[in-house]
Amino acid sequence: MVRHLMKSMLRKICILFFPDLTTSKENIPIKTTLKCIFLQKFLRINSGVGWPVHWTSQIREPSKIKRGTRFPGLSLNCYLDGRNGIDIGKNTWIGPHVSLISMNHDVNNYNKFMDSGPIVIGDNCWLAANVTILSGVELGDHTVVAAGAVVTRSFPEGDQMLAGVPAKVIKKLETYNSEEIMTD
Repeated sequence: MVRHLMKSMLRKICILFFPDLTTSKENIPIKTTLKCIFLQKFLRINSGVGWPVHWTSQIREPSKIKRGTRFPGLSLNCYLDGRNGIDIGKNTWIGPHVSLISMNHDVNNYNKFMDSGPIVIGDNCWLAANVTILSGVELGDHTVVAAGAVVTRSFPEGDQMLAGVPAKVIKKLETYNSEEIMTD
């Protein structure tokens, strides 16, 4: 009984610092959330980000990032540059060392940045480790991007697997099975 009460109280403290925890389906362990609170709110690492992120991740312009139902940057060493916008769909999983770079330099003057459209990632996508997605790219629903791929152009069709540098479609996938598996 005491353990349940303590866990409930800790969960309420976590929600005070990260209100989005109440609306997210992602179940983050309390220990991880408390670590994020300490690092983000007290040590001020990624302090402007309104959701839990790993202390090794870098988030630029979090106000221009629509995060879907999960917490981008919670994996190790992610780089999310939201200056031109990033729109992440529901249930999109982002692995470690992923870079979403929405801003690019002008190749004729490196001191100038180019405006472009936002990065748009559909629902039920998975970006595996070391994926890089560049500015203006749109990925359709249920797109899996294999580890190490660099996505330089849009793939809006969905139900596909991308791989390579530059990325290309290597496999068509069946429709995503959205049935949730419950574990205790």
